[in-house]
Amino acid sequence: DDDQDDHDDDHHGDDGDDDHGDGQHSFSEELIHQGIHTIEYVLGCVSNTASYLRLWALSLAHAQLAEVFWEKFIQGSLEANNPVFLVVGFAVWAFATFGVLLCMDLLECFLHALRLHWVEFQNKVFLYHQR
Repeated sequence: DDDQDDHDDDHHGDDGDDDHGDGQHSFSEELIHQGIHTIEYVLGCVSNTASYLRLWALSLAHAQLAEVFWEKFIQGSLEANNPVFLVVGFAVWAFATFGVLLCMDLLECFLHALRLHWVEFQNKVFLYHQR
């Protein structure tokens, strides 16, 4: 057993000699690790910003389409001074509004919920599991 203890002491002594090298190595590893975390954080910020910009662009397109549909179908029908054109214009406007705008609004809500659940929640879960 004494020989085993001496062997363990020699082994620990060897580790003690390498502690200075391991300290430098762990500092460089920590520096690289922090650099990677910084890059991931910046990319996450850019990704979150781009995601919100996509949602904003979708809502702007929604607003512009609503204005175009109103001008072309309702105002165009009112300017014709014909009740048939008014009924047809209203029907086309209603179908276009439902088909494009409401479905686009549904898509916008779905994308926002998906973004909140997938991007933001998953980022937090991923960071939690890394620790």
